[in-house]
Amino acid sequence: NVEDLYELLEKLGSGHFSVVRRCRERGSGTFYAAKFVKTRRCWGSRLGLERAQVEREVAILRQLNHPNIMRLHDLFASRAEMVLVLELIGGGELFDFIAEKEMLSEEEAIEFLGQILCGVEYLHARLIAHFDLKPENIMLQERDVPKPRIKIIDFGLAQQLEDGVTFKSLCGTPQYIAPEVINYEPLSSATDMWSIGVITYILLSGLSPFQGETDAETLSNVVAGAYEFEERCFSQTSEMAKDFIRQLLVKEPGHRMTAAECLVHPWIKPLSRKQVVKRRRSSINMRNFRKFNARRKWKLSYNMVSACNRLCHTRLLCSRRKE
Repeated sequence: NVEDLYELLEKLGSGHFSVVRRCRERGSGTFYAAKFVKTRRCWGSRLGLERAQVEREVAILRQLNHPNIMRLHDLFASRAEMVLVLELIGGGELFDFIAEKEMLSEEEAIEFLGQILCGVEYLHARLIAHFDLKPENIMLQERDVPKPRIKIIDFGLAQQLEDGVTFKSLCGTPQYIAPEVINYEPLSSATDMWSIGVITYILLSGLSPFQGETDAETLSNVVAGAYEFEERCFSQTSEMAKDFIRQLLVKEPGHRMTAAECLVHPWIKPLSRKQVVKRRRSSINMRNFRKFNARRKWKLSYNMVSACNRLCHTRLLCSRRKE
């Protein structure tokens, strides 16, 4: 029983089939986050995640030990529930942290992107793809420190890739997924790199490169792969930064930069003092970025309320059928 070894404290958050609570390990006094996940063993039941899906996530987390990736500390399992005791990450989302700043130079943004890339390179070197890289899954270990540490979280869609084995899936969030996801083509580590290209574009401009009025329009824009650097939003952006994005938002997966190649791109790792100065003098469009982040948070809240309403409606129908 998890409570034999951990003291359960306040609730930190909840999802469709999970609740996260802060906890304290009785033996060491260390604080963690305990994620309680309701599981089901068959497709017929709606009240829980498929158990095999949670077990796959656990199997991946057990392999990982990197400063920029959330760590699994302990695990408990019963017939209807699994409890993942995870590293406690208390700094909030990176985008929320940035939105509170008065200004941000490209050089400062690169410090965060570099950490994201280091974490992703570590995953890809182990043939693991995240498949759900987006602002909500990029957190800070702590906020009030000179150099906050990035933590990549949520490995619910992650996959262990195998040489010679094709993997296809319609997964992810519309504005961050790659064309091959929508076209139901084989996925790879390059699929994550497209997402990093989108995140970088948003971070620098406050605009989403493929966002449409509806999800269907967004998906259509992604498949077309057409985007531009609008002058009103990229007027303070360096050409090196634009080149970095161009080499990631490429429709053909095999032509995208890898995480390792990104880390030696001159925007991330300057080759001259002139390039360093350009990064320092180029800045992020903070006004647009704050607007984007506010819209993003509103949409997340709206989606959560809608999901709760659907779940309550489903439970009501089930209750009436039993009666």
